[in-house]
Amino acid sequence: MKRTVREFQKAKGQRLVYVTAYDYPTARLAEEAGVDAILVGDSLGMVVLGYESTVPVTLEEMLHHTKAARRGAPRTFLVADLPYLSYATLEHALQSAKRLIKEGGADAVKLEGGKEVVEVVKGLVRAGVPVLGHVGLTPQTASILGGFRLQGKDLDSARRILEDALALEEAGVFGVVLELVPAPLARLVTERLSVHTIGIGAGPFTDAQVLVFHDLVGLFEGFKPRFVKRYLEAAPLFRQALARYAEEVRSGLFPGEEHSFEMAEEVLQRLYEEDR
Repeated sequence: MKRTVREFQKAKGQRLVYVTAYDYPTARLAEEAGVDAILVGDSLGMVVLGYESTVPVTLEEMLHHTKAARRGAPRTFLVADLPYLSYATLEHALQSAKRLIKEGGADAVKLEGGKEVVEVVKGLVRAGVPVLGHVGLTPQTASILGGFRLQGKDLDSARRILEDALALEEAGVFGVVLELVPAPLARLVTERLSVHTIGIGAGPFTDAQVLVFHDLVGLFEGFKPRFVKRYLEAAPLFRQALARYAEEVRSGLFPGEEHSFEMAEEVLQRLYEEDR
C-alpha cells in the first residue's frame, strides 16, 4: 500500500529507503523490492541521457520519465524533480508541478535550494503540492558551489546548510534531502528538524537514504562517488551478454531452431506455386 505524505512527514527515525528510477522496468523492480519511495531525479540527465550535468534536463524529459516510472510502480510513493529553471518564479513552479503531478502521476515534487526558494515552497504548499527540499550539494547549481564536492566543511557553510534546512521546514516541506555533507552535520540537521531527512553522501544518521539506481547496480561507469556502495557490477554482465549475442549472430548460432516458428507445409507449398 502506498505511503501518504502525512506518513512521510512523521517518518523520523524509521530508516526509510528511497531509490531513483527513471523508467518502467527499474521502477517496477524498485517496487517489487519494497522500497518506500522512488525519486525520478534529474540525475537521469547524466546516467540515462548522457548529459554532462543535470542542467540541460527539460520539464518534458522529466515528464516523460515520470510517466514511465509511475506505470512501473503504481503503488509506491513517487517524487519527481523540478528541473533547472522550471521553478524560478512561483507561477512557473506551479505550472511545472501541475504537469508532473497531473500528467506524470507524481505524488510530490523536489526542488533544490534553501532560503532563496522559501517563497516558492510556500506557494506550492498553499496550492496543495507536497514538496521535498534539497540542500548541501545542489547539482543544478554545482558550478557555483565549486563543483561536485563536499559541502558544509567550514562554520559558515555548515551554518548556512542548517539554516536553509530549517527555513525549508518552516516553509512546509515534508522532508529534506542532505547531499554530500559531513555525517556530523547531517546528524545535527536531522536532530533539529521535525520532518525527515534523506541522506546521499551524508552518513548514517539521517532518517532515510537514497542512491541512484545506476550507481548501486553498477550500470553507470562514468565515475563512482565515494559515498556509493555498489551492490552489483551490472555493466560487465551486460557487455558480456551483448558480446555473446553479436558473436552468435555472426557465427550463425543464433537464432537456432528453438527460437524459430514453423508453418503448415501446404501453405508454404501454395506460396511457392503462386510465386512461379
